[in-house]
Formats: sequence, C-alpha cells, structure tokens
Amino acid sequence: AYTMAGNNLSCIDSDLGRIGLSVCYDLRFPELYRALAAEKAELILVPSAFSATTGDAHWHTLLRARAIENCSYVIAAAQWGQHPSGRQTYGHSIVIDPWGRIVAEKSEGKGLLLAEIDRNEIDRARKQLPCLTHRQSWL
Repeated sequence: AYTMAGNNLSCIDSDLGRIGLSVCYDLRFPELYRALAAEKAELILVPSAFSATTGDAHWHTLLRARAIENCSYVIAAAQWGQHPSGRQTYGHSIVIDPWGRIVAEKSEGKGLLLAEIDRNEIDRARKQLPCLTHRQSWL
C-alpha cells in the first residue's frame, strides 16, 4: 500500500524481503526509519550523495544507528568523487547488518559492491533485542 514517494512511506516486497525506501537527507530523521520498521521493512535502502565533510563526520554513525535501532539491514549506495562544480561527495557505499556490523563497503571509486544478505540475521536480532515490539510512543 505504500508505493508512492514523497510524503508517504514507501515499502516494496521482494524476494530478499520487505524493502523500505529512503534517500540521502532522510537518514537524519530516525522516526522515518522506525515507521518503515513498523511497516515490516527488513532491508532499508538509502541512496545518497553526502558531501565529503558531512560524510566523514556522520555517514557511518547514522547508517549503523538506523540498522541497529530497527534491527534491519541498511544498504546505502553512495555517490563519490569530485564534481565539475567543485563539490566533493563522500562515497562509501555500504551494507550494514541488523547488529550494525559492516558487511561490505566500497570506500571510493566506481564499481559494484556485493554482499550476502542473511535474512536469519534479521529474525535473530529482532528476537534477541525486541525493541520494535517494546516500543512506546512519547510524542
């Protein structure tokens, strides 16, 4: 039911599991990711173009936090390089498991990043740390 981008949650079902969709700046809003988890997202995509400055300071920390707090895989394709405007993007395409461990990462350059997704890790994490079912609303 959530397939439109914009102000609505976007989740799709796939052979890999239920995928929650987000993009770049969304990473700074944990409530979006909690809402995706409430919609049963098991993998969360975050294509991004973080600047070199904000990427170096926040990229890994924010991605790992979103994976851990939602017991989900986070998969983030990241733009890398120097742009004609002079802007430098950070890169570091990455796959993070539900425990916040980096499964695969391509720091810089063009290429393909492959990683194995173990759906059992999602179930294990959600059983060992049932924060999604213990969640309360303080807002």
